[in-house]
Amino acid sequence: MRKVSFAEFGGPDVLRLVEAEQPHAGPGRIRIAVRAAGVNPVDWRIREGQVLGAHPVRLPSGVGLDASGVVDEVGEGVEGVEVGDRVFGEGTSTYAEFAVLSAWARMPEGLSFEEAAGYPSVVETALRVIREVGVRSGQTLLVSGASGGVGSAVLQIARDRGITVIGTAGAPNQDYLRGLGALATTYDEGWVGRVRRLGRVDAALDLAGSGVIRELVELTGDPHKVVSIADLSAPQLGVRFSGAAGSVPEALAEAVELITRGRLHIPVEKAYPLAEAAAAHIDSRAGHTRGRRVLLV
Repeated sequence: MRKVSFAEFGGPDVLRLVEAEQPHAGPGRIRIAVRAAGVNPVDWRIREGQVLGAHPVRLPSGVGLDASGVVDEVGEGVEGVEVGDRVFGEGTSTYAEFAVLSAWARMPEGLSFEEAAGYPSVVETALRVIREVGVRSGQTLLVSGASGGVGSAVLQIARDRGITVIGTAGAPNQDYLRGLGALATTYDEGWVGRVRRLGRVDAALDLAGSGVIRELVELTGDPHKVVSIADLSAPQLGVRFSGAAGSVPEALAEAVELITRGRLHIPVEKAYPLAEAAAAHIDSRAGHTRGRRVLLV
């Protein structure tokens, strides 16, 4: 089978499309014929060799956590899923023609493989950081870097829970944020003042790692009311860095429920052929994403 792999840490040029042996589903796992794989910032962070304790790496390594596809192998002890089912979920080395998943759910009716691949890690992360920052119904959450996949999920989940969201993003994405129900502003000069004029900030999330931790603490008045998923230096300012995943099966179940109710939709900004994984990483690292990027297999 074809698989994207890297034998050394480095830039996108270390990625190679190679022939590899097919993986097999062990106990409690399933294997899918991959139709699409989600491209997440954690993918290129791991490829660069950033120290992410939740994702230890042995070289050579495959790439990717999220995928959608058709079940073609069911491991021992697995119930409730059969060969031929259309599923999406999280596993390892998902930039490949076949991948083993450790968490999965049946795809909601009407959801394409391309769309489905963009949900698993994104929704788990969104649910986790909303929980960790402690924001509640009736409060206001500031989201820095709100137009990407996690931001898109946070905005919609928060809105469903009665939380007001202020989102920052580039000028081209202002209408996109407003369409998701957020109060929107750009992150250029004077953004802190513009946020203050939009209202009181009870909690804040840093999703882009753009060096705004001090400002987020200033706006909330308390480092414990700020969580970052993108700035590894956040703990130096007393802010929690969230990197360890929670329950992916629970997140997938909530994603299915929200999608089915029409309360969650994350658009695919761009889909790339498997052979163009390096280009997908370059674009993901550049930011300014609206929704998700995926690889088609």
